Amino acid sequence: MSLPEVKLSDPKALRGYAHPLRMALIGLLRQHGPLTATQTAERLGESVPNCSFHLRQLAKYGLAERVPGADARERPWRATAHNTSWDDASDDPQVRAATDALSATQLALYTRRAEEFLARRADEPVAWRAVTGFTDRPLYVTADEMGRLTERIEALLAEYDDRVTDPTKRPADSRKVTLVQLAVLTDPPPTEPPAEPPAETASPHSGTAGLTAAGTGAPRAGSAGEEPGDQP
Repeated sequence: MSLPEVKLSDPKALRGYAHPLRMALIGLLRQHGPLTATQTAERLGESVPNCSFHLRQLAKYGLAERVPGADARERPWRATAHNTSWDDASDDPQVRAATDALSATQLALYTRRAEEFLARRADEPVAWRAVTGFTDRPLYVTADEMGRLTERIEALLAEYDDRVTDPTKRPADSRKVTLVQLAVLTDPPPTEPPAEPPAETASPHSGTAGLTAAGTGAPRAGSAGEEPGDQP
């Protein structure tokens, strides 16, 4: 199944979501909501007025909403969707600046979660220590290939989506795992396009005049041997 999603495109909404407490509130509502502002404050160690303010801001951008029918003063809040997405490929300078700020906030949140896990990892059962942690791998792919790879990963993870929304489908010994996907270019962008190899001049007796190296299946210039992976 496909989880409900909110897609942010307005720079104001993107900047509005780029706040550690607001991201924490949305995560809390998605996992444990509906919750009142008082309950979120208790779980996050924040003041009630502070949580109330940020919940109202999340509602302003369509990320949270009040549960109808409850007491107006302590009416619980809930998330409007299970996922939030935005366009990282926009050419709009304002959108790009806002998405960069949002991604930086998100990365800081992921880093903090990883550090918290490392601090208690020694206390985890061996079975879980064996299957959690960090890894990296260098890939040489085109943009299209990277897109298709991402789609395949998303399709695989989608097989577990129903467990997010329906706790009865979770195995008894299952636990919540945050799987973070970081696809980063480790080389700077090229300043000039790769030079085309010279066209091959055919013999007067040949019937293959005008074929380039690419056309004959020969490797293009500029390819390099694989280098060892390094941590970003």
